[in-house]
Amino acid sequence: MVLGRGTGLFVGAIAVACMLLVGSSAQSGGHVDRALPADAVRDVVPNRVMTWNICNPCKESNVDRAAEIAAYAPQVIGLQEACVRDVERIRDYLEALHGLVYHVEYGTVLRHRGRCGGWPWNPGSFGQAVLSAAPMTDRVSVEYPDGGSEDRGYMAVTTTVGGRSVRVFNTHLAQRRQEAVRADQAGVLAADVARHDRAIVMGDFNAVPDAPELAPIQALAADTDPRCLPASGGTCEATTDWHSKFDYVFLRGIAPLRHRVQPTPYSDHHMLHTDVALRDRPA
Repeated sequence: MVLGRGTGLFVGAIAVACMLLVGSSAQSGGHVDRALPADAVRDVVPNRVMTWNICNPCKESNVDRAAEIAAYAPQVIGLQEACVRDVERIRDYLEALHGLVYHVEYGTVLRHRGRCGGWPWNPGSFGQAVLSAAPMTDRVSVEYPDGGSEDRGYMAVTTTVGGRSVRVFNTHLAQRRQEAVRADQAGVLAADVARHDRAIVMGDFNAVPDAPELAPIQALAADTDPRCLPASGGTCEATTDWHSKFDYVFLRGIAPLRHRVQPTPYSDHHMLHTDVALRDRPA
């Protein structure tokens, strides 16, 4: 078959466009060749939960973020500074490259192009997200009455951890040097947590363990790190690049088994994950 000059140019243009798309995908983190072999894929750890402020706008590779999460395969993941577009890609990579399938719920607090990109008339959504290997129900998303220098809030879902139903909260409190604002936010969050006999409260609290504004939460739930308990007198392990502990997993009606803080090059916050033992109490 002989193609006309116009048809040939059109086909050539399509071929070039495809090459550009493939190249762009590789540069932006679409490394499909990093897929794990079938025998390396494993199930989630059913009693493991993780919190991670993934840092936006840090322009990190979502395929690398997914690989960091997959290394520990938590049952439940709470993300802060989470752009919806990034979470969607992370979730896709977790399934396609690591065989880990998660449900997702969002706690969006603002739409912000500087944070999440997008067009001026359609900026990306920013806030919290929870990924769970089990289905989630009864999602709530609450924006704090005063967010401080940027809108902040918390979200909550009911899901399964360690084979039992549990209420999971995920929050991001006001930035540093806004202690009074964080104290009010912690009070709002604590009022909701107090309604549940069994709860996991995680997130970036932007406060060190002995900060007064954390008292409402600490009165209801214990830090998963035993060195951070009020009576321990120990030194808490830092969860940020600036050597402070700002990230927490608090447990109410749930016993901690072990925890780990894992530094990562893909955020200024470390990943914090903990394995838990659920007591025989109603959620």
